[in-house]
Parts: sequence; structure tokens; C-alpha cells
Amino acid sequence: MKKNLIGGRFARTMLASLAAAACISTTMQAANAAASAATSATADAPNANAALVAHGEYLARAGDCIACHTTQGGKPFAGGLKFDTPIGAIYSTNITPDSNTGIGKWSYDDFAKAVRQGVRPNGDTLYPAMPFPSYARLSDDDMKALYAYFMQGVAPVPAGNRAVDIPWPLSMRWPLSFWRLLFAPKVQVFDGTHYNDAIVARGAYLVQGLGHCGACHTPRARTMQELALTDLEGDDFLAGGAAIDGWVPTNLRGNARTGLGAWSEDDIVQFLKSGRNLHTAAFGGMTDVVQHSMQHMTDADLLAMARYLKTLPTSDAKETPYAYDDAAAQALQGGNASARGAAVYRDNCMACHRSTGRGYTRVFPALGGNPVVQGKDPTSLIHVLLTGNALMGTKTAPSTITMPGFGWRLSDQEVADVSTFVRTSWGNAGTPVSAADVAKVRKTVTVNAPELPPGASLER
Repeated sequence: MKKNLIGGRFARTMLASLAAAACISTTMQAANAAASAATSATADAPNANAALVAHGEYLARAGDCIACHTTQGGKPFAGGLKFDTPIGAIYSTNITPDSNTGIGKWSYDDFAKAVRQGVRPNGDTLYPAMPFPSYARLSDDDMKALYAYFMQGVAPVPAGNRAVDIPWPLSMRWPLSFWRLLFAPKVQVFDGTHYNDAIVARGAYLVQGLGHCGACHTPRARTMQELALTDLEGDDFLAGGAAIDGWVPTNLRGNARTGLGAWSEDDIVQFLKSGRNLHTAAFGGMTDVVQHSMQHMTDADLLAMARYLKTLPTSDAKETPYAYDDAAAQALQGGNASARGAAVYRDNCMACHRSTGRGYTRVFPALGGNPVVQGKDPTSLIHVLLTGNALMGTKTAPSTITMPGFGWRLSDQEVADVSTFVRTSWGNAGTPVSAADVAKVRKTVTVNAPELPPGASLER
């Protein structure tokens, strides 16, 4: 019995000891696991923060923030870029995290309210040159990533903000509050469920929101609001905007001749990535969009944008599909330049754009079937003829392509004649251009003569 008692006590003691050891071991393992998890979390925190900042940088590129908030040769996001408006000039602001002149003291709520609602921390309403009606669709997660980037990924720049050049009483900001209440949408979660396609929904989010494509490519009312902010609000959405700095933003809907009706998804992706495709080449402000924004986006996001744009129906059902007509090409090849503007085209344009009007793919854009050439407003065509255009190289198309301006050597009538020729040849259905049309554009642009060696003359 004693042995049994001793044995029983020993057994119980051993069991208790084993249980205690197991408990201690389990506790130590748990503690070690917790410590390991804490160490891992601590180690991952900078990476998680870095990932958030990197995502914010991507979003800032997608929104092309740098294009408006950076002057030529200036420091990134330090502001100062001039915008000419119908009531006077305004200047973009410093959005670096500088505490005195930038947004360094802004809280996340301050930042989100300014970006999505157009309201400064002091209660002032921003001018609608800031596309806050589009940014109202941005998700909270994207807003937090943008805030992280601008606070942690952008270098602070002490650069004061320039006052607007708008005469009183138009310079008063309080009327902007009424404009915002009337025309700016409330902040709401983007709902893409009605698109029935996750890729199309992603494209809609980017085009309508962060890309703010409608800010340029949608017509505006006299009170300066966009006539539609989404495709659900009517066919005015992305139907082509008014001229900006002498360039007319094109129709991005399914119009057969003046829109994207003849473009494939890949055509759109290639244009956004490189500023050029089979149909046309970027010009004006769109070259900056490609350079600073679109070429840096993922192929998946570019495809989503393209797929969404291809869902938009035409805004003009009367437009007929483009069909190539070789009559002009045959005439030029046969030495017949009797058509209005044909001789000017032969002497100045044909070497690059060819007698066929088809140019050289992704180098010199085609003129036949080109939506810009056939557009209702010929301002962009006249502008590029007068001043030329430079298509900067991108990651996928590294060569810079330059077209010289001809405004220094061609008269208004000659520019009108050659514009009419390209708008009505090779199957194009554009309307004629007058010398008065050219004179109007010439007054708004700067025409520079080429630099010549000493003793050379520009006389014709």
C-alpha cells in the first residue's frame, strides 16, 4: 500500500509536474509566438507603410497631379502653374508637405475634404479648375494612400502660393460655394455593379474619377459645370470639350468618325501608353497626360479604361463609318495638284504623311480617318499646322517625333486651303476651313520662325 501510495503520489506529482511543464512550455511558446508576431509586425510596419506610399504615388500618377501642380522647370508639386479662365488667371497651389506654404499641417480629413469636396481647411471653396467633382468618387482607401504619399513620399518645398489675377468682384470666393452646392456631386462610394463586368467597372472608376477625363473631354454649360459626370447622365459625357490653350479635346465615345468607334481596345491602350497608334498621335495637353500619367499605369488598368470607353455609344447616330477613298492619292501620284490645298500639301506635308494620307504607322500619324482631322472644330488642326507639335518619347516608344510649324511661312489662306484638303480627302468628311478661321487661331498662339545660320534668309 505504501508503495502504491508513494507510487500514486509520485505519479500525481509527476503528472502535475508534466502538466505544469506543459503549461509553462505552452505559455512560453505562446509568448515566443506573440513576441515573434510582434517582431514581425514591427518589421513589416515600414514595409506596409512603404507599400501604402507607393500605391499613393501610383494613384497620383493616374490622376496626373504633377501636370497641374508643377511649373515648367519647377520642383514637383510646388504649384504656380497659370490657368487662363474666362474671368482671369488662377495659379495652382503648393501641395508638397511644407508646413508653411504647402499642406504639411493638413489632417487626413482636411486633405480628403479638399480633394473630394473642393473645400479648404479654412472653409474656402476651390476653383473648379481642381476636378473635385470627379474626385468625389474616390474610395476611402485610395484617399488614404494619396494622403500617405503626399505627406511621406513628396519632398517639402517652401514656395508661396500666388494670388489669383481676377478682378474684383469676380475674385470673391463665396459665390463658388453656391456653384459647388449646385453642381458638384456628394462624396459617395463608387458603385460599379450595374456594369456587370469587373474590368469595365474598374475602367469606369478610373475614367470618371481619378483620371477625370470628363474635365477636358466633356462639354460644359455656360455656368462652367460639365454637362454630364458619368455615362449614366447622358450622351454629353466625353462627347468632346471646348478648346483649351488652342487645342480641342476630342470625342471619346463610339462616334464612327470623330470618336473612338473605329478604334479597338488595343488601339486605345497603345495611344494611352505611347501617345500614338494606327489612327492618330497625341497633341497639346494630352502629350503631358501620356508623359506624366498614362504611360506609368499598369496594362490591366489601361485595358480596363479602354474596355469601358468602348462601351460608350455614339453621341451622333448620323455619323457614317469611315471608308478610305484613294482619289486624292491617285491625283497626287499622277502629278495632279489642282484640288484646293493639294499643292500646299504636296510641297509641305506629303513627305511625311504620304500621298495616301496614311503616314507611317506610329511615327507620322495617318490623316485619312483621323478623328482630329475630321472633327467639327478644326482648331487643333490649324494650331498644329501653325506651331507644329512634339510627341515626346515614352517607355514603349522612346523616340521623340517632331512636326515643324508652318505658320511662319504659310499665309492664313494657304493654311486654310491645306486644312480643307486634308479634311476632305481620303474619305474624310470634314468641313472646309476659311482664312478667317486660321486668323482667329493665329491670334491665340505663338508662331516661331526656325533658327537659321548667319546670312541665311527666310524670304520666299
